[in-house]
Amino acid sequence: MTKVVHVAVGVIKQEDQYFLTKRLADCHQGGKWEFPGGKVEADESVHQALHRELKEEVSIDVLTCTPLMQISHDYGDKKVLLDVFVVDNFDGQAKALEGQKEGWFTLAEFTTLNFPAANQAIIDKLQQTYPG
Repeated sequence: MTKVVHVAVGVIKQEDQYFLTKRLADCHQGGKWEFPGGKVEADESVHQALHRELKEEVSIDVLTCTPLMQISHDYGDKKVLLDVFVVDNFDGQAKALEGQKEGWFTLAEFTTLNFPAANQAIIDKLQQTYPG
């Protein structure tokens, strides 16, 4: 039985742009753009994980966040459960701290980027929630 990896995901939003990072080549789904976040540890809540991961990964302090959706996805070699939050109230300047590429993109620019399959549902929901 494949273990499910529980991940807290932050859709970092400023006006009409979203902050994305590019997964390092040697990671699962390497070389693809993603919304920052990380694994929920056994001793923490999803909110605690989101705050910790976004501080460690992109140097921001989440002030408030809004639940967007939950996604279960099976990659075949790995199953993930994504708890996705819109983060549009934060302190600091988002910047990748783990050597990965970064950027601010509009929803329209997402069509030119390669995302992990599980992220497509997030993109679809953002296009419905924040139409251009």
